[in-house]
Amino acid sequence: MGYQRTIQNEASIEGVGLHTGNRVKVRFKPAVGNSGINFVRVDLPDKPIIKAHIGNVIDLAMRPRRTSVGKQDVEVQTIEHVMASFAGLGIDNITVEIDNNELPGLDGGVGPFLEVLKAAGIKEIEEPKRFFCIREALWVEEDNASIVILPADDFKVSYTLSYDHPMLKAQYISFVMSGDNFEKEIAPSRTFCLESEAEKLRAQGLGKGANYENTLVLGESGVIKNVLRCPDEFARHKVLDLIGDLYLLGIPIKGHVIAIKSGHPLNIKLLQKIYSSYLKQQEAGIRASAYHVESGTGQLDINAIHKILPHRYPFLLVDRILELEEDKRAVGIKNVTINDQFFLGHFPQRPVMPGVLIVEAMAQVAGVLMLSKSANAGKLAYFMSMDKVKFRKTVVPGDQLRLEVEVVKLRSKTGQVRSKAIVDNQLVAEAELMFSIVEA
Repeated sequence: MGYQRTIQNEASIEGVGLHTGNRVKVRFKPAVGNSGINFVRVDLPDKPIIKAHIGNVIDLAMRPRRTSVGKQDVEVQTIEHVMASFAGLGIDNITVEIDNNELPGLDGGVGPFLEVLKAAGIKEIEEPKRFFCIREALWVEEDNASIVILPADDFKVSYTLSYDHPMLKAQYISFVMSGDNFEKEIAPSRTFCLESEAEKLRAQGLGKGANYENTLVLGESGVIKNVLRCPDEFARHKVLDLIGDLYLLGIPIKGHVIAIKSGHPLNIKLLQKIYSSYLKQQEAGIRASAYHVESGTGQLDINAIHKILPHRYPFLLVDRILELEEDKRAVGIKNVTINDQFFLGHFPQRPVMPGVLIVEAMAQVAGVLMLSKSANAGKLAYFMSMDKVKFRKTVVPGDQLRLEVEVVKLRSKTGQVRSKAIVDNQLVAEAELMFSIVEA
């Protein structure tokens, strides 16, 4: 799926915040792989860092009509445009130093951000790029607005705009994120508001940096003191905001977003659902790291296993890999001791290892076999099915489980293995296990 990206050189831009009116200077700096997007308030003591992430989003009731992130009393407002710029350029890791509390509004679109970032150069990092693939429909709705995301092979947005204004009735756009089409189709679109809203916004302390050049203001007869860059510029800017908001997941998404009249509040509600789904997938799967084991290298100790499997005590049930032959077979060891935590509650007067944990131990060896190869770096393996499961003998403290796994079928997205658990040359359990191998 390619590699992560950052910028080659430092770059800077300055301007005025749309809502606060504060003058601000922004400096973009390269960042290392897997560090994400981080804002640094260089104007404050200790230069606090705020990660661009759904967990740091400020309640939109406190900062309406924009998306902001904060930690304790430190915040960075109106980040949706710069986040959309990072998404459009495929930038995964970058440090954004800012000397005030709001990003600049610039021309109301993201063209100026793209210009300075491209001039800085985009470079790849030797870390695999990660995506979150939507696997089930997620949706939210509020009043007459709604937004849903469906499984898809790429990132697509279909947006319908409908306001009570002659120029804002039933605008529709469908956009797929690929190549440089973001820069051509979405980036030039500018933020907008109705003339009837302007005074209310000013009374709320908003729009202090807005003017007729950086904000499209719609009066009864059309755009005031400006002209549209395209007839559906308003719907395109809504797509821009949505792209920026969803990039706060921390990794790019593969899914089809269908939105009707949604804005920042509904975008963030959907993002929260996406994040919950993401966490469930992370918890459910056997996740591969970027660690790769060369076939035929023989034994793997516990430190090497830690680099492949995310499991830790008390749920890591493999102590050592004795044999590993890529795409063919693996053999692991589990030393069963009275100190294993499950013995505290499973027949404590006569300790017996639970059968489901014997199956889990076999599955973990299968996980090492499938996820140690470089082609599966960063992926997840999920149970799809268990078949022909049989328990033939109890396993008790003092036993050493020999866990043998042999590949039956192995494709790019699925794997089937035949597994055995053996103690003292006697078969104690066996099963055929099938896994789904997916992008993390």
